[in-house]
Amino acid sequence: MKKTYYISIANGEISQISTTSPWNYKIEASDEEIIELREYFDQIYSTDWQGFMRAHVPYIEYHHDPTNDAYDETMQKVFQLIYELGDQEAKNLISEQGLLKKD
Repeated sequence: MKKTYYISIANGEISQISTTSPWNYKIEASDEEIIELREYFDQIYSTDWQGFMRAHVPYIEYHHDPTNDAYDETMQKVFQLIYELGDQEAKNLISEQGLLKKD
């Protein structure tokens, strides 16, 4: 059974209440789909910390850093999943902002 969730990308929040904090996207998702999205947010948090540590090593360039590649790849998975589960406004916003890479 699918339920309505409100997603905040900046802080990786998933809520069923639209008024608790600002949100970016409204989706309809099953428990399994929410678990998948939560895992992506957890990966982003972990990769973000690795990137923070890398930022203090000045000789590694951004475009040669596998940590940044992992972050970018996981963000693509987040936006793809939100696009698939999102309402029409979420789909439009993701499309208009060009957040999905075209293969």
